[in-house]
Amino acid sequence: MSKQPSQFQQAITGEWHGVPSVFDADGTHTGMNKVNRASEFVDGKTTYWMETDFRNVGPLRNRFDTAMTKFEFGVIDSDQDRIYCGPDFYGSGRPFGLLVDSNYYSPGWNTDLRTINLVLPSHGLQVYSSQLFEADTLVAVFNGLYVVTQDHATNPETQKFVADFLAREEQVAKRPFILPPKHAGVWAGEFEVYDPNQEFVGKCQVNIDYQPLTLTRAKVTVTLSGVIEKTYSYERSRVNNVHQFEGPDVFGNGRAYGRYLWSTQHFVGKALKVKSRDTLIDDNFTQCCVWQFYQSHKEQFTLFGVLDWTVTENKLEARYL
Repeated sequence: MSKQPSQFQQAITGEWHGVPSVFDADGTHTGMNKVNRASEFVDGKTTYWMETDFRNVGPLRNRFDTAMTKFEFGVIDSDQDRIYCGPDFYGSGRPFGLLVDSNYYSPGWNTDLRTINLVLPSHGLQVYSSQLFEADTLVAVFNGLYVVTQDHATNPETQKFVADFLAREEQVAKRPFILPPKHAGVWAGEFEVYDPNQEFVGKCQVNIDYQPLTLTRAKVTVTLSGVIEKTYSYERSRVNNVHQFEGPDVFGNGRAYGRYLWSTQHFVGKALKVKSRDTLIDDNFTQCCVWQFYQSHKEQFTLFGVLDWTVTENKLEARYL
C-alpha cells in the first residue's frame, strides 16, 4: 500500500500567497516579504518549497534576504509530527487539526523559529506568524495572512484575486493591535480544543465582554463553556504596543507586532497560565485566537478559533462643560 498524505497535508494542498510583515524585536515595522509557498506530496514524499522577496530595510534585510533563492526541504509527514529535514530548516511541527505549531532552526538565518499556522477555511485564509530567536532572545517577527490557490500559474482571474489581496495586505498589515478605544461590546465564537496528545476533545464557547474605561484601558470578562468551564476578569491597558493585564483574576503582559499580539496571563492563586496569539484579521475587529493553557507548567489544552465582534454602546461619548 502506498503512503498517503496526512490529514494536515491534505488540508494545506495548493500554493499559498502572502506578503507578511517584518518587525524588529521592539515591534517596529521594517517592511514586507512577498512569499509564495507550498507543501507538495508526490510519489510518497513531501517537499516544502518557498520563494521569498524581502522588501524591508535596515539590518534585518541583510540577515534575511536570500537573493531570491528558493527554499526547498524534505518533510517527514504525519499528523503526529511533521519533521523538517533540511537543508533550509531543521526541526518539526505539531499539527492540531488545522493548526500546526512548529519549532525549527534556520542555518541561513541563524535563528530558531517558533511558527504558528492556522488554516481558516470559512474565511479562505491562513493566519501565519514566526518568532525568530537567538537562543531565547527574540530578534525579529514575521506575520501576515495568506490565501491559497490551485491554478495560479494558468488562471488570469486567480492571478488578479491574489494581486488584489496582496495589495490590500501591503496597506493594512502594518496596522497596530488596538481594540475598540470607545465602544463596549462582546467577542463571541466557538473554539476547537485539543489535549497534549494532539487529540481533538471537543469544542468550547468563548465570550469576551469588553468595557472601555479610558482610551487605553478596559475591563474584560472572559467566559469559557464546554470542554473548559471558566470565567475570569481583568483590566487591560496599553502603552504603545505593550499590553498589560492587571487582575483581579489574572496578571500578565504582552507585546504586539502589527495586528498580532502575543501575551501570557497567570491565574491568581493557581498553577495555571495561558499563552496566546491573538490576531485582528479584518476591519471589524474579528480576532483569530490561539490559546494554550498550562497546568503546573505542563501543556493542558490547545484551543483556537475566530471571535466575531458586536458593538453594544459608546462608553466614551463627547463631553461638555
